[in-house]
Amino acid sequence: MLSSPAWDTPTYWALDLETSGLSPADQILSVGMVPLRQGVIRYGERFYSLVRPQAGLPLSQEGIRAHHIVPAELEDAPPLAEVLEAVHPRLGEGILLLHHAPLDLGFLQRAYRRLGRPWPRPRVLDTAGLIARLQHRQHQLEPHARPLPTGLAESRAHFGLPPYLEHHALYDALATAELFLLLRARLGAKTLRQLL
Repeated sequence: MLSSPAWDTPTYWALDLETSGLSPADQILSVGMVPLRQGVIRYGERFYSLVRPQAGLPLSQEGIRAHHIVPAELEDAPPLAEVLEAVHPRLGEGILLLHHAPLDLGFLQRAYRRLGRPWPRPRVLDTAGLIARLQHRQHQLEPHARPLPTGLAESRAHFGLPPYLEHHALYDALATAELFLLLRARLGAKTLRQLL
């Protein structure tokens, strides 16, 4: 069996998206990314951009209340194709780190498809999945222990991490990166294979 590299050998890119809604027809409004290199968050290398939606996309009042992105902010934002040009090399650099991966991953894959770009197929690590593993371990030791929260803010609060502004792509990416480091330590993962 091939040995697995140490968990901190690859680069991880924590990513979060804010979108106009949750259905497949909705669009990406902002992208935030924060790298971890050699097990350290490199906030100085962060990436953040608003995304100008396709013409005629209405923003719901519910969405604006959640992410606080208003139509006027998006008028001068770069289009999705330009933002993906900046995102793409980061996706190819290492492991994509998400919280509740299916949602953001689905939006990214649809965006690539819509623009006729091949999906780069990054390896994906989901912090919600790491919480589930920790929950399973805890349940084996304490069968009647209360379930661990799975929401990003709730999980961070449970583990004593400080709160950030929620529903902002950059701060949620940073929050995911910090949560990952804590969960990796709690799980005692020493190799990449133990995480993926």
